[in-house]
Amino acid sequence: MNRYILNETSYFGAGCRSELATEIKNRGYKKALLVSDKILSECGVLDKVKDILNKSGILYDEFLEIKQNPTIRNCKDGLEAFNKSGADFIIAVGGGSVIDTAKAIGIVKNNPSFSDIKSLEGVANTTKKSVPIIALPTTCGTAAEVTINYVITVEEENRKIVCVDPKDIPLVAIVDAELMLTMPARTIASTGMDALTHAIEGYITKGAHVISDMFEVKAIELISKHLRGAVKDKNIVDMEGMSIGQYIAGMGFSNVGLGIVHSMAHPLGGVYDIPHGVANALLLPIVMEYNMPVCIEKYVNIAKAMGVDITNMPKEAAAKAAIDAVRQLAIDVNIPQRLRELNIPREGLPRLAKDALADVCTGGNPREVTYEDILKLYEIAY
Repeated sequence: MNRYILNETSYFGAGCRSELATEIKNRGYKKALLVSDKILSECGVLDKVKDILNKSGILYDEFLEIKQNPTIRNCKDGLEAFNKSGADFIIAVGGGSVIDTAKAIGIVKNNPSFSDIKSLEGVANTTKKSVPIIALPTTCGTAAEVTINYVITVEEENRKIVCVDPKDIPLVAIVDAELMLTMPARTIASTGMDALTHAIEGYITKGAHVISDMFEVKAIELISKHLRGAVKDKNIVDMEGMSIGQYIAGMGFSNVGLGIVHSMAHPLGGVYDIPHGVANALLLPIVMEYNMPVCIEKYVNIAKAMGVDITNMPKEAAAKAAIDAVRQLAIDVNIPQRLRELNIPREGLPRLAKDALADVCTGGNPREVTYEDILKLYEIAY
């Protein structure tokens, strides 16, 4: 059996944030907690959303205290802000960190027995749907607006927990590329490579299905076509291509799972605060090489989707060409290629391998792994 959970309503296209007020009024909501971060407030992105709310007379309070890798404290503070505000829904404006925090707030508000946040790790046995969330992503990579997952950092343990809950998916996603135009090139690069990782891991994961395969192959095609241009000059054509590609990737992987690229990236963020997209991008071709023996047919399709001419190539060569294309894309958008470039201490690798093996994404990897396998992959990446 295969199950697909997607947003109730989604909007795409430059300027589609204009539909926000209509959605709110049609649903009868009275007051929002506007969840975002200080950077988006300072650079004017948040104002593009607040202008719509102000002109439409929609009440809201703001919560902007969110870190790059959101913590349990962020979530608890956000829940307190929600309770004080008297809001009946959440508007999340931001990248994965913001939308993940909004999910945790919404879930715990309606399922208070999980108020410690840590008990949400894995597949949580919640009973009620989240507070309604309308998500407006400002990055072109995480697809948090369409997924049933969120990731929170447990600061005292220096680790990330992955929470999987069908009840947390935002009710409405408004994917407006104009909200992504202020992103620095390095953020477009890292979040874009995060999206490519979602697409490739979602395509080869054990849970992959004909419907998710359709999503992921198209996502790989769009991201490969548009990421370089989006990083180079942020033109609206490439930014829209990326905004849709990352969303499509999320439609797939959210419903079928991921693999050990994510398992290995999560502790890099939890222990060393490495941006998630950078960690994924660095690890992706290395893990693809490990998985290649059981994924050759799909790697051939990945090469095609990335525009590689594989005419007359043997399958093994075409599969290797897919890995090379992924690595070259990462290089072209200036992603670091070694963990030592990120100041990761070599003596920290065993801790990372232990945490990665225990990560919820490990079970979806198409090739079985041991602690020793993962440690060796970190050493290759070092």
